[in-house]
Amino acid sequence: MNDQYMPLVARLAEVAGRREAVFCTPGHKKGKGVNPIFQQLLGEAVFRHDLPELPELDNLFHPSGVIQQAQQLAAETFGASYTWFLANGTTCGIIAAIMATCGEGEKIILPRNVHQSAIFGLILSGATPVFLTPTYDADFDLCYNLSPRQIANALAANPDASAVLLVSPTYHGICANLTAIAHSVHHYNIPLIVDEAHGAHFAFHPSLPKSALACGADIVVQSTHKVLGAMTQAAMLHLQGNIVNPESITASLQLVQSSSPNYLLLASLDAARSQMAAEGEALMAKTLQLASLARNSLRQLDYLSVLELRQTRDDFFHLDSTRLTVKVASLGLTGYQADDILRSLGVVCELPALKTLTFIISLGNSHQDIEILVNSLRQLTQYQQTTKPSYLPPPIPNPHLVMTPRQAFFAKKKTRVKLSEAVNHVSCETICPYPPGIPLILPGELISQDTISYLQEIIHQGGTITGITDTTLQTLLVVAQ
Repeated sequence: MNDQYMPLVARLAEVAGRREAVFCTPGHKKGKGVNPIFQQLLGEAVFRHDLPELPELDNLFHPSGVIQQAQQLAAETFGASYTWFLANGTTCGIIAAIMATCGEGEKIILPRNVHQSAIFGLILSGATPVFLTPTYDADFDLCYNLSPRQIANALAANPDASAVLLVSPTYHGICANLTAIAHSVHHYNIPLIVDEAHGAHFAFHPSLPKSALACGADIVVQSTHKVLGAMTQAAMLHLQGNIVNPESITASLQLVQSSSPNYLLLASLDAARSQMAAEGEALMAKTLQLASLARNSLRQLDYLSVLELRQTRDDFFHLDSTRLTVKVASLGLTGYQADDILRSLGVVCELPALKTLTFIISLGNSHQDIEILVNSLRQLTQYQQTTKPSYLPPPIPNPHLVMTPRQAFFAKKKTRVKLSEAVNHVSCETICPYPPGIPLILPGELISQDTISYLQEIIHQGGTITGITDTTLQTLLVVAQ
């Protein structure tokens, strides 16, 4: 079909343009009942196109019309056998992928620094995690990826595992050697699931890392909104090969997606697919050019360090050059402080951390954006601190799971203890700095003093902790002893 053909977008426009007496949801009736101030902010067209699952618009859970066509076109564009549109973000896709491949008590091999969505998948599925710890880079205060050797050793030690899940690229753009890993995983005839939330653009330019699908992954979940042109919360799940039954994916997604999906989100996926099919390589060439301009400019600033792939490693096989991670520690600033300064200068970063700032350069950026970014980073010298903050390295977990995440989350006997008394208790909570949403404490895991100290350090330096029911972090919810 014509790359610019958008079946869902076209049908949505057709239905929205009809003059009808509307007696179905949503209650605002094509914008007639919406708050006028809100309508003035967003425009009338948004609400006119905010429609429910009318017969002409197909059904997300049993598609046979325009949604089915749009998903088939997406599968062709991204290189999958099947594609599902997600209106609940990559989070619901990761959960569904785990539930479709792992039952209660079955093992899944995955990195300890997974996104919290994978932990939610463990809780809902009852799967038993086999956690692997990636290499930690103390200079940039970040983790690399898992290596093929780590995966091969874990599979040899756990030949009864039901699946392997990887995060590639990481939040910082660090990619695993997925081709080698897929080969090892498929030797056991089990699926490789890849959280490719930040890599939806990989398939569209040869200078970018190879996409997870091209490397042989079975299930790939992408946040289409993060780096392409879809609306926030819109994502895709891709499947290839014959190890995983597509019906299992469909059934699992019904458990974690809304029965009233937002058609604006679904249509934005159709539009983003069309855009990349028609002009993806040109858009990525421009994006790569902007990223190169930013990197070359920042290399001239001796008080900043930029994360680079200096030598290919098994656990740092490729780097997405459109992801820019800049270390500001030599200025005596934390990433949180530098983020506040940049926000006052009109620059919004994706991820502030203790030592670094991470920026996403995408098809929506311009030369002017890069100029503003570089000039703002140059101005950081005006805020240099003579006394450098002391950095507490994060605990590199050697996970000690006393029970599965599901068992701890649903434990009948729970109690709340003071933070100072929580050491060696079993957590009931998923506690993590956000972003990026990587848990430091998992349900079922023993709480260590190092982890508590690091949580306190993050808050002291201006970071945010999520997942805690006591937002003051004075107490933690644990399994009663």
